[in-house]
Amino acid sequence: MINIKTEKEIKLMEESADILKLVLKEIEKNIKPGITTAYLDYIAEDVMKKNGAKPSFKGVPCPYRGGKPFSYAICTSVNDDIIHGIPSSRVLLDGDIVSVDLGVYKNGFHSDAGRTYAVGNVSDIAKKLIKTAEEAFFEGINYARPGNRVGDISNAIETYVKSKGFSLLEEYQGHGIGRQMHEDPGVPNIGKKDTGPRLQSGMALAIEPMICEGKADVYVKEDMWTVATVDKKLTAYYENTIIITENETKILTF
Repeated sequence: MINIKTEKEIKLMEESADILKLVLKEIEKNIKPGITTAYLDYIAEDVMKKNGAKPSFKGVPCPYRGGKPFSYAICTSVNDDIIHGIPSSRVLLDGDIVSVDLGVYKNGFHSDAGRTYAVGNVSDIAKKLIKTAEEAFFEGINYARPGNRVGDISNAIETYVKSKGFSLLEEYQGHGIGRQMHEDPGVPNIGKKDTGPRLQSGMALAIEPMICEGKADVYVKEDMWTVATVDKKLTAYYENTIIITENETKILTF
């Protein structure tokens, strides 16, 4: 069931998103060679706590049998790890790229966003990949308006990413968001125009292009969370929480 948000509920989601933006700013300030992904996780949770919020991701059950619930505030996915990477003592090196995904819970509502950051001096292909992921998001939300369908967003993302010579994950997708971290509808990054649920004013969506330098063939690592590319090529990711309104698309986490 798709939940349409009231003006009051959107206001509460905006308060959650404002804290998420503070976290992103603090993370961006600290991205540099020599820092660990665990320290980025510490920074994120500290900002959330100081602002009366909680990490949405902590305690999320593992989707795979035998896996432990997620126990961190953020996901940190480095280089060929594309999503759900676990913060650790891994040190970020000059030339790495790291995707940070986070959710903030406050006032009974979630917000969700992600960015891929360059660590020091990165390759031209890494720069292009990061830029394409961000631009694909904005291509998609051009179609996030009442009367269109989810497939219109998906198709715009797919068309743009493929025009740049990259590929997209099919197994994972964006989603509705609100009182629950993951709500209907699903928002794939690949799709056909004029397919899927009809978009309505008041819908809250987390749109998240996940793109690969090479083939979009992935596997789940032994930690039962981290998703990585089989060919070991680079990946990038970009996400924001949006609200569809009659007159515009409101990006809460940008």
